[in-house]
Amino acid sequence: MRLAALPLLLIPLLSPLAHAAALSVCTEASPEGFDVVQYNSLTTTNASADVLMNRLVDFDTTSGKVVPSLADSWEVSTDGLTYVFKLHPQVKFHRTEYFSPSRELTAEDVKFSFERMLDPANPWHKVAQSGFPHAQSMQLPALIKKIDALDPLTVRFTLDHPDSTFLATLSMGFASIYSAEYADQLLKAGTPEKLNSQPIGSGPFIFGRFQKDAAVRYKANRDYFGGKPAVDTLVFAITPDANVRLQKLRRNECQIALSPKPLDVQVASKESTLKVESTAAFMTAFVAINSQHPPLDKPEVRQAINLAFDKSSYLKAVFEDTAEPANGPYPPNTWSYAQELPGYSHNVAKARELLARAGLKDGFKTTLWTRPSGSLLNPNPSLGAQLLQADLAEVGIQAEIRVIEWGELIRRAKAGEHDLLFMGWAGDNGDPDNFLTPQFSCAAVKSGTNFARYCDQGLDKLISAGKTTSEQGVRSKLYQQAQAQIQHQALWLPLAHPTAFALTRKEVQGYQVSPFGRQDYSKVSVK
Repeated sequence: MRLAALPLLLIPLLSPLAHAAALSVCTEASPEGFDVVQYNSLTTTNASADVLMNRLVDFDTTSGKVVPSLADSWEVSTDGLTYVFKLHPQVKFHRTEYFSPSRELTAEDVKFSFERMLDPANPWHKVAQSGFPHAQSMQLPALIKKIDALDPLTVRFTLDHPDSTFLATLSMGFASIYSAEYADQLLKAGTPEKLNSQPIGSGPFIFGRFQKDAAVRYKANRDYFGGKPAVDTLVFAITPDANVRLQKLRRNECQIALSPKPLDVQVASKESTLKVESTAAFMTAFVAINSQHPPLDKPEVRQAINLAFDKSSYLKAVFEDTAEPANGPYPPNTWSYAQELPGYSHNVAKARELLARAGLKDGFKTTLWTRPSGSLLNPNPSLGAQLLQADLAEVGIQAEIRVIEWGELIRRAKAGEHDLLFMGWAGDNGDPDNFLTPQFSCAAVKSGTNFARYCDQGLDKLISAGKTTSEQGVRSKLYQQAQAQIQHQALWLPLAHPTAFALTRKEVQGYQVSPFGRQDYSKVSVK
């Protein structure tokens, strides 16, 4: 009798229905935290805004247009100063062991989410230890005059001056909407820091657990207003080594592997169990040159660094010809891209001549910062740093390579401690200003996202003027002038515009690579 009963005991264990659908994603680094407004790295946006949160609007990469999200519709006044958003009804915030919402999302939540970034008197303003880098660099405190909750489902933004980038800016991760009720609960308990470690959103997944440098665990939000995700659990398996990410994918320990090395892409394309997903990335890899650190404060020195670098050899070795050479901040598929700019071709003699003109014919010593693990914008940090180091040595610049853990690298670079810094930028709302304001404005020096640490009133005026009109032709001319100045000043050593790749198992369906590096797992299923 016992033997006969055995198969019956095994049936529930073997049945596919008994296994919750799970999705594991091999990612390359830990998020800095989960209160996305405090940070500006894509890794943090992916782990917080992209899975846990929603914005008023989203940016649809296929149509190139802003589309509804938490806001079903909006109206803009003819003078461009007033935006009124109608919110989607019955949007529920996450219910967890640490928070039980008593109400649905309202205009008060939208008001709170922005006012904590804009108003120094707001009790939540000082909670962000690193400040609000995106809000500050995008100059939102000067732009947004006031926010009114007209009724539970209507919110009005009044601007100080017209800004053609405002709507697109609202699709960015830092513009995520938080629960004002949860924030009040944390303030009353005297634990506001928990917003960063125990996040609450309205997004497709609910936060579970975070083990630094190991994993982030989420579960599906069954009440998600966009429809329950196809998988029940989502895991970010933090795997800094690209080789290990590929191995885990092969063993089905991960179903998606992000930031593969170019060689891994070639290998995976020939394997029957794997798929390669790709798109042209709206991103630029670069070396930021800290213009506040002598002798890097001299334009001739920065130009010499650009001339000393053998970019074609770098692209071949590090990106294995899967990226286009960068000539400035913009990818070539950006409207207002300045095609006529000459760039800096590899010229060692000219580089030496410029250094001599700057009074540095014997060269100088500097430091070169990079990250330990590979990413889409820096597939092989060690090799890339060594190539640049060797090229600089040829013109007498002795660069000491310093490998710094990603979170620490971002924190210290935002404080302006670096000399030369391997970095990358993803424009995440389709507007060309998303490269200029965060990377080259004076406000962005203060917020830390301007890694060149360059503040020039003339350049600032060009960037600001480009936002005051919606006329694309006028904006293009202004942005082309800005690109010319950025290149003449050699604020960056532009490296590459990569192709964004992700590797998946064949059974993964519904996953698309975003040109902005954003991640959407809400419609992903595993057969």
